[in-house]
Amino acid sequence: MERIEGGVTAAKGFEAAHAAAGLKYKDRTDMALIYSQVPCVTAGTFTTNVVKAAPVKWDQQVVKSGKKSQAVIVNSGIANACTGAEGFGYCKDTADKAGEVLGIDPEGVLIGSTGVIGKQMPIEKLKAGIEALAPKKASTLEAGTEAAKAIMTTDTKEKEIAVTIQVKDTTVTIGGMAKGSGMIHPNMCTMLSFITTDAVITKEALQSALSEDVPDTYNMISVDGDTSTNDTVLLLANGMAENEEITCGTPEYEEFKAALHVINEYLAKKIAGDGEGATALFEAKVIGAESKEQAKVLAKAIVCSNLTKTAIAGHDANWGRILCAMGYSGAQFDPEKVDLFFESQAGKIQIIENGTAVDYSEEEATKILSEPEVTAIADVKMGQESASAWGCDLTHGYIEINADYRS
Repeated sequence: MERIEGGVTAAKGFEAAHAAAGLKYKDRTDMALIYSQVPCVTAGTFTTNVVKAAPVKWDQQVVKSGKKSQAVIVNSGIANACTGAEGFGYCKDTADKAGEVLGIDPEGVLIGSTGVIGKQMPIEKLKAGIEALAPKKASTLEAGTEAAKAIMTTDTKEKEIAVTIQVKDTTVTIGGMAKGSGMIHPNMCTMLSFITTDAVITKEALQSALSEDVPDTYNMISVDGDTSTNDTVLLLANGMAENEEITCGTPEYEEFKAALHVINEYLAKKIAGDGEGATALFEAKVIGAESKEQAKVLAKAIVCSNLTKTAIAGHDANWGRILCAMGYSGAQFDPEKVDLFFESQAGKIQIIENGTAVDYSEEEATKILSEPEVTAIADVKMGQESASAWGCDLTHGYIEINADYRS
């Protein structure tokens, strides 16, 4: 596996474009197109929130139907959530317009929306945006980057990555882009992730690889504990690498899934680290667990603790908050056996041993916790399993961004 430059346009046959439709923002791009030169096999995972946005319902139908897709239309600023039958109608209007201007089957057009909930979509502006996107589509790395920028809301930076793998003697590329900063607590979140690959792969294998990986990547991040109405991950495979077809249970499938994991984990961590108002990516790693599930529950409880998140913001080694969060997680463990460490580029320090504080330097701990990426490692000494979860610190900036988000 090799990391390469680029995102959604890195794989053969994929193009992208960006446009400023003025849906909500007046000073930036707010629409993106991902386009494949040939129809793609598709896979997807979606929010577990009972309140699902219209684009989520639309995409679920497309993915479940088995229809091939050649385009994804994404807008930022307006979520098209809680908009009733009218909102679902906007999805059909979007797909029909994309089909018209791109010359493709509208029934396979996929849609992503993010932004304010409850606001109706200015559909004529959206249609005009699609018309602007079509002639601009290009396969350049720059086109992919600009598309990644266009789907941002409160994000401070675009998020993209690409890798290559060898399937027998053929090079296969996987690239992706994502957005997400607030309302992040996946069981999916107001996160959108779009992944493209030129692999020849069965739909069953594509969906299986994605569904198996999401619980350990996107579902292990949290910014604010709010599971969004719009969370969507879409994976498109156009087969233009012309490799031997990848099927479930083969070594090639495992290699593809490992590469997909690199893509998903990278994008998930970028979302967590770019949380609204955040100054640091905060990772909780639980080791020595008796089961994977126990480790995941404990790690997620730590990164979701607001008191722990504020301690990270203050660079304060307030370890009692971490042990407390583990205690109410629902997972069973012996608190009198837990060892806890903090680690960053500035070093590693042990804070507690067997549930009680060791004689550590507060000054050294503060230095370690002042880095832009910080890890808490909890060893529960019960077995060989481990898991990581990712979040961010909680600052005054989160309130400033969300107190007047609609305006």
